[in-house]
Amino acid sequence: MDKTEPKNSGNRIIFPKGEKITNHCFIGTTWVETLVSKDSIFNCPIYNVTFEPGARNNWHKHPGGQILLVTGGRGYYQEEGRPVQIIKEGDVVKIQPGVKHWHGAAQNSWLSHIAITANPQKGEVEWMEPVSDEYYLRLKIEEEA
Repeated sequence: MDKTEPKNSGNRIIFPKGEKITNHCFIGTTWVETLVSKDSIFNCPIYNVTFEPGARNNWHKHPGGQILLVTGGRGYYQEEGRPVQIIKEGDVVKIQPGVKHWHGAAQNSWLSHIAITANPQKGEVEWMEPVSDEYYLRLKIEEEA
């Protein structure tokens, strides 16, 4: 697995990394670039999100659902009450409206994905508790088993 930061060349990262996220909803360093803003014409906000190794977002819900298109690296996606899934370049994750979930990079790889906000007129994302270090670090052990 690649432990280095993604580069803007070749097939490693497609869209700009954007600005570093500086809020309480993420653990580790994460960047976001708005590709399509929410507006009255397209009504479909789209973001490029890049996580450094070990970075992840808090548990959260999207009232209208979300779609993730993984464009690089390797990471995790999990819905509440379900086992964690490994996600990698080329994967598509369709998250149903109102489903509590989290996603982020694996411990030994960066992760980049396009996040598409479905049905944004249904409301803003609801941020919840962080994914604890204790829980997250245990994922690598389970993955290797």
